[in-house]
Amino acid sequence: MVSFSPAFSRCPWAQSELSIQYHDLEWGTPVHDDRTLFEFLVLEGAQAGLSWETILKKRKGYRQAFDNFNPLLVAAYSNSKIDELLENSGIIRNRRKILSAVQNAQAFLRVQSEFGSFDAYIWKFTGGRPIQNAWTHLSEIPAHTPISDRLSKDLAKRGFSFVGTTICYAFMQAVGMVNDHLVSCFRYPALFGKND
Repeated sequence: MVSFSPAFSRCPWAQSELSIQYHDLEWGTPVHDDRTLFEFLVLEGAQAGLSWETILKKRKGYRQAFDNFNPLLVAAYSNSKIDELLENSGIIRNRRKILSAVQNAQAFLRVQSEFGSFDAYIWKFTGGRPIQNAWTHLSEIPAHTPISDRLSKDLAKRGFSFVGTTICYAFMQAVGMVNDHLVSCFRYPALFGKND
């Protein structure tokens, strides 16, 4: 159970029960599992133009609709499956975003084939370790960085879509490639230097 105790200081963007749970248990924790990395890639793309809270509310629906984010299955989705997804109220019913998930699954498999895993590919952008920032205010946290710019360009070159630099930076934050918890947050020291 997530603690709501005022003794904890957490990043101020975590306000709802869902976002507090996500903040306390997942956000910024280094991820090295390919399925989970693919999940965040799809969810961050789906979030474009929407709030992360909206995505968190639909996350269970996404897992059910997208075969628990198995890229091998998603890459093979047919037109009829895409039409079925467009009728699914458990996800964001945007054709471009759904098609992007399928396209990204196909590109994901190509990256796995080339690098052995998506994990090996993606973490090379930070030298295999999380970038440790030391922000004191939310206003200091950038929307993108030179690394997310490079990642965005490389993913696009490899056939991924919905991978603009801002989306890439949000992905990097989510999967712990960067520790953007405020230094006052109770999660900051727990994740400082963490890489597993």
